Amino acid sequence: MNRKQFDLLVALEKTREAMTQRELESATGHSLGTINKVMRELSDEGLALDGKITEKGIEALEPYRAKRAVFIAAGFGSRMVPITLNTPKPLVRVHGKRIIDTLLDACLDAGIEEIYIVRGYLAEQFDQLLYKYPNLHFLDNPMFNEANNISSAMLARHLLSNSYVFEADLLLSNPKIITKYHYASDFLAIPTERTDDWCFVVKDGVIREEKVGGENCWQMVGISYWNKEDGEKLVEDIASVYSGPGGRERYWEQVPLVYCKDHYKVSVRECKAEDIVEIDTFRELCQIDPAYDV
Repeated sequence: MNRKQFDLLVALEKTREAMTQRELESATGHSLGTINKVMRELSDEGLALDGKITEKGIEALEPYRAKRAVFIAAGFGSRMVPITLNTPKPLVRVHGKRIIDTLLDACLDAGIEEIYIVRGYLAEQFDQLLYKYPNLHFLDNPMFNEANNISSAMLARHLLSNSYVFEADLLLSNPKIITKYHYASDFLAIPTERTDDWCFVVKDGVIREEKVGGENCWQMVGISYWNKEDGEKLVEDIASVYSGPGGRERYWEQVPLVYCKDHYKVSVRECKAEDIVEIDTFRELCQIDPAYDV
């Protein structure tokens, strides 16, 4: 399946209703000429008929479906002291809602029900999530205080095929950026003229470099998706980097984007600054939710 066929099938699957070419143009951004050509291809292959996706079309999308999610949630959150002295950062409430709930709800809305949380600091507090999300699975990271987040990825590395990986402390305001289908492995990022944060150099839609600070780049968002092939490669590559010199000090995403980048071709997927917020400090928390500014 090529990318244009994928885009149209995903648009058709969302509605399960007949769509006009104008509606498909609006949903996909492809030209009417392209849509006309691709719809003929889909019809010839039995994937769509009369502007609707067929059961065969739904089956064709199955290899591209996000089947699970892994949350990296083991860290202390030192810059959020004093609130994190008694509460893990993902469980901090903003306007009455836990930060991690914004991500979990988006996963469920996208049909992702197999969810794993790698926990460490104040691990037992994550049990409270089971009242709202009884199907959660927990992985306990005993190395959370001795190694970087690659230690959490080590625990979950066999779960990364057809899987989202989330930093669990991101406040999501637009759940639609968590999507059901992905054509390739990708990282969410925000196009920006300048940033002092972690960012990507991108060429032809593919991440070429990860670095701290840059101009005319893409600011990294801690949400990625890994297809079956790349998830299988991550099993060995994460273990290899982790066991190598200085491996415990690495960030997990540096495995596919830096240390083993020749093994992967990771796309960038655009989102907007208002879609998601990483609350880095207690001061930022107070600015977003004045209830803490006492």
